[in-house]
Amino acid sequence: MADHAYDLVLRGGTVFDGSGAPGFVADVAVRSGLIAAVGQNLAPGREEIDATGRIVTPGFVDIHTHYDGQATWDHRMTPSSGHGVTTVVMGNCGVGFAPCRPEDRDRLIRLMEGVEDIPFPVLTEGLPWTWESFPDYLDALEARAFDVDIGAQLPHAALRVHVMGERGANREPATPADIAAMAAIARRAVEVGALGFSTSRTLNHRTSDGQPTPTLTAGEDELTGIALGLAAAGKGVLQLVSDFHPDGLAELAMLRRIVERSGRPLSFSLVQSPKSPDGWKLLLAGLQAAAEAGLPIRAQVCGRPVGVLFGLELTLNPFSQSAAYGEIAGLPLAERVVALRDPAFRARLLAEDGDPKGPFAGSALRAWSNLFPMAAVPDYEPTADQTVAALATASGRDPAEVALEAMLENDGRGMLYHPFLNYADGCLDPSHAMLSHPHTVPGLSDGGAHVGMICDGSFPTSNLIHWTRDRTRGPRLALEAMIAMQTRDTARTVGLMDRGLIAPGYRADLNVIDYQGLSLEA
Repeated sequence: MADHAYDLVLRGGTVFDGSGAPGFVADVAVRSGLIAAVGQNLAPGREEIDATGRIVTPGFVDIHTHYDGQATWDHRMTPSSGHGVTTVVMGNCGVGFAPCRPEDRDRLIRLMEGVEDIPFPVLTEGLPWTWESFPDYLDALEARAFDVDIGAQLPHAALRVHVMGERGANREPATPADIAAMAAIARRAVEVGALGFSTSRTLNHRTSDGQPTPTLTAGEDELTGIALGLAAAGKGVLQLVSDFHPDGLAELAMLRRIVERSGRPLSFSLVQSPKSPDGWKLLLAGLQAAAEAGLPIRAQVCGRPVGVLFGLELTLNPFSQSAAYGEIAGLPLAERVVALRDPAFRARLLAEDGDPKGPFAGSALRAWSNLFPMAAVPDYEPTADQTVAALATASGRDPAEVALEAMLENDGRGMLYHPFLNYADGCLDPSHAMLSHPHTVPGLSDGGAHVGMICDGSFPTSNLIHWTRDRTRGPRLALEAMIAMQTRDTARTVGLMDRGLIAPGYRADLNVIDYQGLSLEA
């Protein structure tokens, strides 16, 4: 048998190496899981892939996912692993399942169910609970095999409840002894392999029975103490999601102080809220000022609207609160479709007063002027004439009827799209500005979460398609820039310096992409 210089050679692809440099045609050789050479006419590999006419990129690094439960029972981190993602970082937003005492398991499950829309029965049946401490949780993951690399963060809610019990769950202030205990656990977590620590300060994050997340009002002393625990270990990053309300600049100033004292890198979620359509600009300016002061702070931003999906198969639809729909809600989908196409039942359903009630998505169920029927190939920058309200006006029908017809398409699998963040201007110009900033990175895909409402795990694919190739409503981004954002930049944001570039010595996490043929279906 002939000797081979390399285990694998990708031949003749256009290499976008993750540095932000333009693509170049080259071979990429792999040996022992690392990139061994990049160049022309490299020696043979034991396996070869003809990449001619394709682009070759580093594997995408998605730093904002919620596979904390899925990783304990599944080997495939779908949907992320189907979108070119080779590294996922979970444990974001302060929610997760370790550390956890046996008596607190249901509490953490209800928090994950409420915050991330992962059903209670799925978690109760799926989680093996072979751990109590965070190091034990990492050991449980280490014993498993996955289709991607997984990085974990220590979640604040689990940590707070573990140390403080009911006081922590009830959002009571932490005592100095509580803070010292949390800091010690945080230090140990990153020493044994956690990438960092995450927390949440948003009212959108509630348990499934409506209680705010335990971390909502945690004091600056508590957050600083935990950050100093990471500092004592000499490593680890901080991740935070906040409403930045009522005073976003004061909140950002607090984050600056935490980073100044601890020296640990921090990233926070940045979106355009319809409640304050220009607030993101102030935060972006504050971020720039922090960077100019030498502070390692970045914002995680979205390349498309954060949008809720409504449909007959999904968690909610515009008729979820209707008495008539309640009569059939428990039936299999096919039987519901038959009922909804029955003229008598349909007339009764459409005649009901459908004024929606409830927080967050519940209040948007009939926001007809901001609901869009989702096509087979989604348009994530739709125009105002595509809303349910506009379609109803144009056709002389009731908006509820238009919405119902849209959901009945494809045998009842049609969906309605409600963009609720990053779309206050009716376009993605704010996203373009945020993505273009030197101190932001793509994030917030929430892969593995929101399983009946949101599927933003496809962010990496839509970023490539929309921003570098297909956008028509404004400026695009260079392909090499977007690839760098999703590889080198995200990897470095969480301290992973061994991936994100196609260069000798880096991990051989690679994508071969038919860029011109790339599409994203509903």
